[in-house]
Amino acid sequence: MHHFTYREGHLYAEDVALEAIARAVGTPFYCYSAATLRRHFRVFADAFADRDTLVAFSVKSLSNLAVLTLLQKEGAGADVVSGGELSRALTAGIPGDRIVFSGVGKTRTEMAAALEAGIHQFNVESVPELQALNDVAISHDTTAPVALRINPDVAAGSHDKISTGRAEDKFGIPWAQARDVYRLAGNLPGIAVKGVDVHIGSQITDLAPFEKAFNRTAELVRALRADGHEITRLDLGGGLGVPYQHGDDQSAPPHPEVYAEMIKRIAGPLDVQLIFEPGRMITGNAGILVSRIIYHKEGESRRFLILDAAMNDLIRPALYDAWHDVIPVREPGSQGGKVKYDLVGPVCETGDTFARQRDLPELAENDLVAFLTAGAYGAVQASQYNTRPLVLEVLVDGDRYAVIRKRPTTAQILAMESVPDWV
Repeated sequence: MHHFTYREGHLYAEDVALEAIARAVGTPFYCYSAATLRRHFRVFADAFADRDTLVAFSVKSLSNLAVLTLLQKEGAGADVVSGGELSRALTAGIPGDRIVFSGVGKTRTEMAAALEAGIHQFNVESVPELQALNDVAISHDTTAPVALRINPDVAAGSHDKISTGRAEDKFGIPWAQARDVYRLAGNLPGIAVKGVDVHIGSQITDLAPFEKAFNRTAELVRALRADGHEITRLDLGGGLGVPYQHGDDQSAPPHPEVYAEMIKRIAGPLDVQLIFEPGRMITGNAGILVSRIIYHKEGESRRFLILDAAMNDLIRPALYDAWHDVIPVREPGSQGGKVKYDLVGPVCETGDTFARQRDLPELAENDLVAFLTAGAYGAVQASQYNTRPLVLEVLVDGDRYAVIRKRPTTAQILAMESVPDWV
């Protein structure tokens, strides 16, 4: 569900017309719906309201401070994967004891900052990382709360580049080594073993991979307790998908309540705190990218719409062959037919293509279009390739909106660089 709807022929974000925002701030821009963000977080959190649960929002999916602050006020914690994301979470008011630090490449400097912030848990992914964290914790005269991320060797069934739970993936400690590494961790003076962590990937729309991985993980918890470890937390990651092709019931993921029922059945007997790191399912349908058509180009056999947005603004189609529904900001009439268009950006790359042979109403230069389900992994992956300014972001809440990330000028971009005297 989202709050982007047509009213009297015009697309609105909640109670604000997108054309009005475009006139005020220019294009392209991301627009987020506060109502959708709140609703999606509440639906997930409420599904586990009867359990000891930490819902640590995955900051990497949408890291804007305004969004983090909004979710913090709903009770969200944070799952971070860098020192920068840790600073974002803390700046947004998320307390350290509701922050989980994930990722395969934590530096000692990042570890020290996280210990000073008093984070809830480090999700450790390798023996070298475990040893480094032990050293840092000892040097700070403390112990680091740890869950080891175990790779259950379960294929998630999603895109190859966002599947993380197979034996050949870079993430986590191999299943066969888990008990040995826990034995090592239990003997390190700077490490406090707290739980088990597992995360098998992203954009998963089928419960079966989750159930297989979580059943294996529950078995591991029992085995570790038999080995003498006091396992009190079970971190089951994120990964619950969202519908990118609206109206396609077959691609719809399970509702969080159904997901929760499965988890409670498996994890209920373990008497552990449950930790989740949802990102996409909260932010995906809460955001859109609005772009203006610059040119309508006739090719030999194709019609191109050249937009003012590009792959540097929304890289998912180029990176993952990802689908985003595209709709006009002005609602087409019921009598109009459909035309097949390739929607492309102005960047000098063939990969700067958002959609091929997409059926759309006839569109013209200067028309606005909206890419749906762009809230997750959209603005966070934006770049300044071709010296194109970082895309502007807007948050709508009811009948009001605010710019929550400005568009830098070219002068501001160039001011970040310097030329040595000797050049």
